[in-house]
Amino acid sequence: MGGLSLIYAKGVSVETEELNCYLDFVLLDDYLERLGKNIVEQMLALYCQQSVIYLTDIENAQLNNSQSDWQEHCHKMKGATASVGMYKLYEQLKSLEKSEAPTEEKLAFVAALKISNEQAIAAFKRWLQSL
Repeated sequence: MGGLSLIYAKGVSVETEELNCYLDFVLLDDYLERLGKNIVEQMLALYCQQSVIYLTDIENAQLNNSQSDWQEHCHKMKGATASVGMYKLYEQLKSLEKSEAPTEEKLAFVAALKISNEQAIAAFKRWLQSL
């Protein structure tokens, strides 16, 4: 995004650094240059659809106390977040994927993951709106 200091979304200014903690701008700028904004918007839309499935699968793995399913579904979502440049969410999933925490603790992880996913999607949308 070189040189961009503020992004405006719904009348609220947001410091670029805030978006930087969520998004990999090197990757996203490359996508934008190579594929165009329309394709990048489609990528986000597909991610939004898929993330609902990923989160449901992760939650079900937690509810069923299945470590193998937990790892598998966290791994899938981790890959999806990497492919759309959601750096912070990727890092969160990277640590959760191998977690063998008790079921109750994983319940809190799932809740936090849902919030983080919403924040990453919002950051991506703000970035798209700024273009």
